[in-house]
Amino acid sequence: MSASPRSGAEVQSARERYVARGVSTSPLVVARAEGARLWDAEGREYLDFAGGIGCQNLGHGPPAVVAAIHEQVDRFLHQCFMVGMYEPYVEVCRRLAELSPCRGAEQKSLLVNSGAEAVENAVKIARAATGRPAVIVFDRAFHGRTTLTLAMTSKVVPYKLGFGPLAPEVYRVPAPYPLRGVTMADAIHGIEALFKQDVAPSSVACVVIEPVQGEGGFIVMPPEFLSALRGVCDEHGIVFVADEIQSGVGRTGRVWAMDHAGVEPDLLVSGKSLGGGLPLAAVTGRGELMDAVGPGGLGGTFGGNPVACQRRRSCSTRSRATPSSSELRRSGS
Repeated sequence: MSASPRSGAEVQSARERYVARGVSTSPLVVARAEGARLWDAEGREYLDFAGGIGCQNLGHGPPAVVAAIHEQVDRFLHQCFMVGMYEPYVEVCRRLAELSPCRGAEQKSLLVNSGAEAVENAVKIARAATGRPAVIVFDRAFHGRTTLTLAMTSKVVPYKLGFGPLAPEVYRVPAPYPLRGVTMADAIHGIEALFKQDVAPSSVACVVIEPVQGEGGFIVMPPEFLSALRGVCDEHGIVFVADEIQSGVGRTGRVWAMDHAGVEPDLLVSGKSLGGGLPLAAVTGRGELMDAVGPGGLGGTFGGNPVACQRRRSCSTRSRATPSSSELRRSGS
């Protein structure tokens, strides 16, 4: 017989005793969730405006997704794609290739567990492809909490304080923010100044940018700036990485925020709602670039876990009413 559910106060008391205080939590104790609503341990109902921090674009517990997960659980929970391949991993990569906004043909993907892991792998791929070490990021950026991605993230408290030294060869420049007086011209000038003062463009492997900065304040990068940045990358042979971990998978009204600008990145990093509440993230780009890393250079024990990848075929088949990124660009929409 299962034990009676604990009250919110009991869960909070146990959290104080057993969970590290560095993990920040609200006082809400969630007992169940459905669609866009949550219920706490005392039965109070809430509208969920967080969605697990951008992870629940379809809401909590879509029936078709839940059914697909149950089907996969009955087959096997885990395999490790490096030990034995399985269809759900390959199918997610196929869908990402179909929907990719990236430049070039024969799109390929790597599946991992989290956004930070995906960003790190995007940097690894760019470094392998270019033979260069440096990474350029922007003011107010958030790219993760690992040692490399902390260096790329633009916030000391609470993320960086006391965790140094961080990874080297990460350089920061202004991002447009008209509300605070930072123009597109200021941002471009910042890149030009960086190349003169701090790092030669021939040493830069990649530029990593969020087309919509999330942690930075939900700031939309102007399409003209993304286009100009694409030109800078082309001029100097730098890999353009779009971090769509938070903005992607439909959160801006199109599959990717980059679709609004009509600018093609070289690599796209996705996560959060890609897994719909299960740990799943990806790096996607043209095969030539993705294959710059040799066999065994990419991977991980749980990356592309079969349960996280599993979808019903009815869910994973795009409706004719939903155009791909390439179709949107061809139509000029």
